[in-house]
Amino acid sequence: MGSERMEMRKRQMSVQQESAAGGTAPAQQGQLGQANPRASNACCFCWCCCCSSSCITLNEDRDERNRKASYDVKEGTTECEDSPAPTLEEVRSWGQSFDKLMCCPTGRTSFRQFLRTEFSEENMLFWLACEELSKETNKSVIEEKARVIYEDYISILSPKEVSLDSRVREVINRNMLEPTSHTFDDAQLQIYTLMQRDSYPRYMNSPAYKNLLNTLSEQSAES
Repeated sequence: MGSERMEMRKRQMSVQQESAAGGTAPAQQGQLGQANPRASNACCFCWCCCCSSSCITLNEDRDERNRKASYDVKEGTTECEDSPAPTLEEVRSWGQSFDKLMCCPTGRTSFRQFLRTEFSEENMLFWLACEELSKETNKSVIEEKARVIYEDYISILSPKEVSLDSRVREVINRNMLEPTSHTFDDAQLQIYTLMQRDSYPRYMNSPAYKNLLNTLSEQSAES
């Protein structure tokens, strides 16, 4: 009898343990199942928010630095150059040679406005930026301006990329290892020649130039 009672008690204890284990395991699983999504969501949310904020801040800082550097490079050239109204003699001289047009601030402004209508204003902007760079003497400023010019007009990722042949690009890439005020001399000359051969003849035959010439001629005749 004693052994039978002991056996029955063992069976009862075993059943109770199994019941207890069976009852708590789902609850624990349920709690874990509920806790994990919240923890996961919270982590993902925090991560996304933190990373997004960090990325936005970094991008804003980078864009601000590039904007300031770009402005420094083209300060005074991002808008049309300030210059007095051209005289009839000046406008007539523009038709004599491209060099005379480009040596005159008013001529550059008028020509640049024409290039804008042909969606090739970046050629003049690049040429002007190179002119500014060639006048710089501070090494750190030269390096920064050269980097901005490269990113704005040489990089294939830039919407303002100018058209250069592979040889000139190779020269620029070598020069960018140690930028100087003459890093883009070959490229500047090539773009100058491109404007002279391609855009300048069309400008001479454009309504913009002819109207300006006729207006000044009429004013001169009236006076």
